[in-house]
Amino acid sequence: MPQEHARNKGARPRLIGGLIAMGIAAALAGACGDDEPAAPVIEPGDGGAYQPAFDPSKFVATVDNPYFPLQPGVRWVYESEDGSERVEVTVLEETRVVAGVTATVVRDTVTEDGDLVEDTLDWFAQDSEGNVWYLGEDSKEYKGGKAVSSAGSWEAGVNGALPGIIMRGAPRPGDAYRQEFLKGEAEDMAEVVSTGGKQSVQAGAYTDVLVTKEWTPLEPKVVENKYYARGVGLILEVQVAGGKSRLELIEHTR
Repeated sequence: MPQEHARNKGARPRLIGGLIAMGIAAALAGACGDDEPAAPVIEPGDGGAYQPAFDPSKFVATVDNPYFPLQPGVRWVYESEDGSERVEVTVLEETRVVAGVTATVVRDTVTEDGDLVEDTLDWFAQDSEGNVWYLGEDSKEYKGGKAVSSAGSWEAGVNGALPGIIMRGAPRPGDAYRQEFLKGEAEDMAEVVSTGGKQSVQAGAYTDVLVTKEWTPLEPKVVENKYYARGVGLILEVQVAGGKSRLELIEHTR
């Protein structure tokens, strides 16, 4: 998911996810002078004892959730408001077995002012109820054309990392869930805000739009809303607390 290169990269799922770098810097600066603990923005209902109902025997071969479809060859391109940041996301033909499940591999690259800053392979799989699970990522940060870090990489089932759900099979307002979990490293959560809406971005005008709110206790002041169009996937990310930023879909090819 786009853009965690200015923060703890394990803290937000990729592809279609993550905070816009310019907004992150503002959020961190605003947090420095306030040591008061923030109340949870999202409560996933597990009391902090996360044990996902993850059964490898109940997964299917294709990720066709209407709000998170991952057909090989499909490509999304996103840009920030000023055009300085560009994110390209492509579903690859290859697969990878993660935690006993054959996952779809998605590549996303992030450039700033034309320079590559991230190149990531994300792993997703769908269960028989239509839930899309996030199983990890192989991520590299770049500087001056050279890979300088892979610190955001993680894999479900390795070193205590647990998978989470990136998109519900039947999303309803109020649904809250963890998208990933590795204590102190990856604790993203999401909550469904609304369904059936409308939203316009550079790529077009969309109906039947699902809106989610995302938050992590690792960055408690930062909240982001994401907009997903049926049959397309993510079309817009807007940081609504802890700074201001916007990343929107400018191109979608099948």
